[in-house]
Amino acid sequence: MSWQAFRLGDLYQIGSSKRVLKSDWQAEGVPFYRGREITLLSINGFVDNELFITEEHYSDLIRKYGAPNEGDIMITAIGTIGNAYIVRKNDRFYFKDASVLWLKRTSDISSQFVNLWLQSLHFFEQLESGNGATVDTLSIQKLQNVKINIPPIQEQQRIVAILDQAFEGIAKARANAEQNLQNARALFESQLQSVFTQRGDGYEAKIFDEVLEIKNGKDQKPVEKACGKYPIYGSAGNVMGWTDSYICDEQTTIIGRKGTINRPIFIETKFWNVDTAFGLAAKPNLNAKFLYFFCLSYDFSLHNRGTTIPSLVKTDLLNIKISVPSLSVQELLVKKFTALHNETKRLEANYQRKITLLDELKKSLLQQAFSGKL
Repeated sequence: MSWQAFRLGDLYQIGSSKRVLKSDWQAEGVPFYRGREITLLSINGFVDNELFITEEHYSDLIRKYGAPNEGDIMITAIGTIGNAYIVRKNDRFYFKDASVLWLKRTSDISSQFVNLWLQSLHFFEQLESGNGATVDTLSIQKLQNVKINIPPIQEQQRIVAILDQAFEGIAKARANAEQNLQNARALFESQLQSVFTQRGDGYEAKIFDEVLEIKNGKDQKPVEKACGKYPIYGSAGNVMGWTDSYICDEQTTIIGRKGTINRPIFIETKFWNVDTAFGLAAKPNLNAKFLYFFCLSYDFSLHNRGTTIPSLVKTDLLNIKISVPSLSVQELLVKKFTALHNETKRLEANYQRKITLLDELKKSLLQQAFSGKL
């Protein structure tokens, strides 16, 4: 069964829209889609739209320039490019020029077939620039010149039917894996909350200032050494370099001062923390790992002082309340939480691996389909 090579511009009239000014955006009326909305439509099939234009404006645009019809394809062209949506029978919308391109069908091609092809490596490999870097803008000319191999219409329909059925199964399996992943995390978090939100018998009410020391980070540039002994940690818990000096001792919890403020990291070794990260060092009356698990349960965004970049202030942190049991009870709780945390991490790894394999299976099926091997 022969496949023929075409330019995408031979199969569709490719263009964009008449510019709609921001001042013309409304809170109700006819939906107005940007790249964000097209992306959500491509993923979910629906979108809770927040931008509109008036009925009068829409009617004027249709009369002068036309609007997308059933079977046409909309594709994102700026930022996250290549997310495509097939226009349905009762869709009424207009769209933002340049950030969304319009593939107006001018042949008897199956848009379902083309839409699936637009998800394949056969398409995305052609979008790479001459130096191998992936472009972040898709022009009309670039899209017109993309080459696509097309089989007869009956074969297009057969491939679409096979892929639709396979992708439906993959989507269900992926959704189940994602739900299981969320359930594993929620179980661990609920166990933490059940301990740290209640004050048991023998617990003492403390504030951070009484049970820990906050060690400020410093600029790492003056101390960085390629072959240093100690890691340099940033606010997200990533190793940013090495040094022969350290600020924090073993078993210290890192929380971000700026940027990532709600992702505590427990560090077993001595380390240098940069100036956007705090080191929380437990005093003798507090088990260091107990402190870490408390931090995992705590919402540090309650103390966010930043407007654009999340930020924490040391004085706020020192006044955080914590209920502290005896050291022996802390140790028992740490053993319990550690076992549960390890099991949660194991389950997360398994579910994440399954999600990755399902994504790879989808890519493989697309590759086979558009290489004529399905």
